[in-house]
Amino acid sequence: MSQLVNGIVKRGWIIMVMSLSVGLPALAQDDDFIFGMVLVGSIDDRGWSQAHYEGGRFVEAHVPGARMIVVPDLNTTASPQMTLRGASANLIEQGAQVIFTTSDTFGGETNEVAALFPGVVFINISGDTVLAGQAPPNVGNVMAQMEWGKLIAGCAAGLTTETGSIGYLGALINSETRRLASSAYLGARYCYETYRGLDPETLVFTVNWIGFWFRIPGDTLDPSEVANDFFDDGADVVISGIDTTEAITVAGERAAQGEAVFAVPYDFVAACDVAPEVCLGVPYFHWGPEYARIAEAVRAGTWEPSWDWVGPDWSDINNPETSVVGYLPGDGMREENRALLDDFIADLAAYATNPFVPPSFALWRGPLRLQDGTFLAPSNQIVERLDVWYLPQLLQGMIGDSN
Repeated sequence: MSQLVNGIVKRGWIIMVMSLSVGLPALAQDDDFIFGMVLVGSIDDRGWSQAHYEGGRFVEAHVPGARMIVVPDLNTTASPQMTLRGASANLIEQGAQVIFTTSDTFGGETNEVAALFPGVVFINISGDTVLAGQAPPNVGNVMAQMEWGKLIAGCAAGLTTETGSIGYLGALINSETRRLASSAYLGARYCYETYRGLDPETLVFTVNWIGFWFRIPGDTLDPSEVANDFFDDGADVVISGIDTTEAITVAGERAAQGEAVFAVPYDFVAACDVAPEVCLGVPYFHWGPEYARIAEAVRAGTWEPSWDWVGPDWSDINNPETSVVGYLPGDGMREENRALLDDFIADLAAYATNPFVPPSFALWRGPLRLQDGTFLAPSNQIVERLDVWYLPQLLQGMIGDSN
């Protein structure tokens, strides 16, 4: 094990923590509470991985004695010889009693590793092995309902586009990415028609997948090239669905040359800072409240495995103490469009909190068809949330591959 630790130190990996345990006694409030955080990207990617890292910092600030250990960049490019098993063994040797594996990329392997360490809790983010009945008893799943944030992102794009063409910079293709891209499409169509009085059938919404959550030279498309291609082909808004900031970086570069182009970045609350003048806002994750809830349950000895798909705090989606999903409007939005976007968000909140509406997402109502023409939902039928979760194709009207 010491060789493993030395190898990690040589790679420059970060060590910091929290503690969850199955079959272990609850900890006293003044005990150290160590947790591990395994990231697929870097702690400063201004996207997905940084959002998780900041969520861990929130736990340290809100849970007495909490201390975080971080393993960043666990991917085939940055750490080709390191596995989740090796990273987890190192974290456990450092005292971690709970490990957050923060990517669907780690989903199946999380179960395998958790079975080897039954006294440690593993929380896989965005997975559903607990829901599917495939997880060991020391594994939980958590995902935030970013569908709401993507509906808002799509609305911002639909309010802004003057060319009637929106590009969606996608990651890899799976149920998560299909449903998030489709949510953005539904929001764009709705606001294009409802607030601007334009024909939604004329709105062009194109999805291009790069092949992973961020660029891996030789294995994925270059997201900067894809973003430039969108703009070259007539799109004036690009919505990001990847972990890193290429969409807004490219939009900022082109705007500096006099082009009227805009972007909606993703994942991280401060992503607009890359190019504020072209940013229409950012749908972001704030994992801290949910991570702290899990940590406190473990500390109290009450944690149980579950699959949790957590929605925003609709009383204030940008409340950093309570909401796991938010949307910050950007400087690129005209004042009149920002007011319309606020109205749209208020409508989403009213829908989501209406006790007479079955659990569902706004705008996910029939008639909706999949790309192959089959019905997802007939007229006026609400799409059940699990049918959104397991969305098998993009929606009809979207341009791009579904598989």
